[in-house]
Amino acid sequence: MSARTRDWLKFGALVAIAFIFGLAFASTLNLPKRGGAAEPAASLQPVTAPLAAAAAAQVTVPKSVSDLGDAFVAVAEHVKPAVVFIRAQKVERADAQRLPPGFEDFFPQFRRRPQVEQGSGSGFIVSADGYILTNNHVVAGADKVTVRLYDKREFTAKVVGTDPNTDVAVIKIDARNLPTVQFGNSDSTRVGEWALAIGNPLGEAFAFTVTAGIISAKGRLLGGLQQTRYSIQDFIQTDAAINPGNSGGPLVNIRGQVVGINSAIASETGFYAGYGFAIPINLARTVMDQLLKTGHVERAVMGIAIRDATQEDADAVGLKQITGVVVNSYTNDDSPAKKAGVQPGDVIVAIDGEAVDNTPQLQQKVGFKKPGETVDITVLRQGSGKKSFTVRLAKAPGEADSAVAIAAGHKSNGDAASSKEEMLGISVEPLTQDDAQDARLRSVLQRGGGLAVTDVSPDGPAYQKLQSKDDPGGPDIIVAVNGTPTHTRTAFRDALRKVKPGEVVTLQVLYRNSDGPDGWVGRVVRIRAR
Repeated sequence: MSARTRDWLKFGALVAIAFIFGLAFASTLNLPKRGGAAEPAASLQPVTAPLAAAAAAQVTVPKSVSDLGDAFVAVAEHVKPAVVFIRAQKVERADAQRLPPGFEDFFPQFRRRPQVEQGSGSGFIVSADGYILTNNHVVAGADKVTVRLYDKREFTAKVVGTDPNTDVAVIKIDARNLPTVQFGNSDSTRVGEWALAIGNPLGEAFAFTVTAGIISAKGRLLGGLQQTRYSIQDFIQTDAAINPGNSGGPLVNIRGQVVGINSAIASETGFYAGYGFAIPINLARTVMDQLLKTGHVERAVMGIAIRDATQEDADAVGLKQITGVVVNSYTNDDSPAKKAGVQPGDVIVAIDGEAVDNTPQLQQKVGFKKPGETVDITVLRQGSGKKSFTVRLAKAPGEADSAVAIAAGHKSNGDAASSKEEMLGISVEPLTQDDAQDARLRSVLQRGGGLAVTDVSPDGPAYQKLQSKDDPGGPDIIVAVNGTPTHTRTAFRDALRKVKPGEVVTLQVLYRNSDGPDGWVGRVVRIRAR
């Protein structure tokens, strides 16, 4: 063996030793903590009294690298007995009779038998008397739900309550002295911490599978998921393998505490591609407590459409950091926020004295309060600085049980103007009475009119922020610039007269959306003038 070969072997050994030592060092750190994949047929509030048993003993944290593997084993052995396999069955009823009554016996070939659809998923036991937490999409619409325990016993489950807006459901089986999970604090989970996903990926053949990874990110929004109008999204992202069938299973930390409900994956194939998402357990527990008490979730709203703040929003109101939530519009004329004095374009930065960084955070702080209660909100307003308002919350309408505000995520934020259109890279035209012949624009004229965006320059600051008449869903209608109504080109030009290149222009825009009472919904768009 040559001297060079011996040197390389020594170097490789040193690297391996250093890697193992690094794992050992990382595992000994006691850092403070800080948070629809159902298998198709072939799918912090104190816990309520019946759930007190969920506060079981913690799994010991590993103290050395040799204990790390044992810690994973301990977590798996501790949690797996409380994980369940869920099979949901839905019977699709046959269509209405195709033959006159009495003719069925003569034409049996025309009889349609009911079609049975089956799906599967996961769940976990939260009380010794049989309450189980899972995803709404695992059991939604099911005629029969069957639960199989880790010890192979099977039970028919009753659906206690579901909440499509958070994708949380509670079911119940008739059993006693069951093993339960321990709840962690998803707010204290930190990116980089170990995480284990436990569930039933790809059906019964791989039931009670355990996979390991880390917390990859927090506060994720998933635009590709089927959502209700008032959905609340605040996903924990993990690289622990999650596949169809894992939905409803627990995501646990190294202490064996549940920090999330596995719910979705991001993949072009429908199978694991490195990105799994879980509902934070703090959010799920809040929903669960309401479902246990009443069977449904009642939430409060401020009556506003909102979105996360952008760089332009921060510059417009004088924020040094990009944080807060922008008020796009009111949901109706009876909006509690409107009555309190909140205006479109305001950036909400705090509620009841606590900072608000993003949309999911605001939704959760407001949505789980009771209708009739009040909240004190702090906003920053362009040209006026900081303002405070007290808003008396209203009940979310209709099916929107889980709403605080509509998260306006349909389109990118946009801005526009006219006359000084080059400043924003757009062309606009005022609506006229001739446009009243267009049923889509008639209601806009009844509101007072506005400026239709006819063209958006690809190299302008409004590109991909405003929809022109040639874009699907266009045109956007500009009704105000920097708070000044702009129903004519002259008004638009005057509103932009004092704007200098590089400054942020705030536009109030109407865009077509079926959620609006007349087919139009307002939003705030901010653009940096060039």
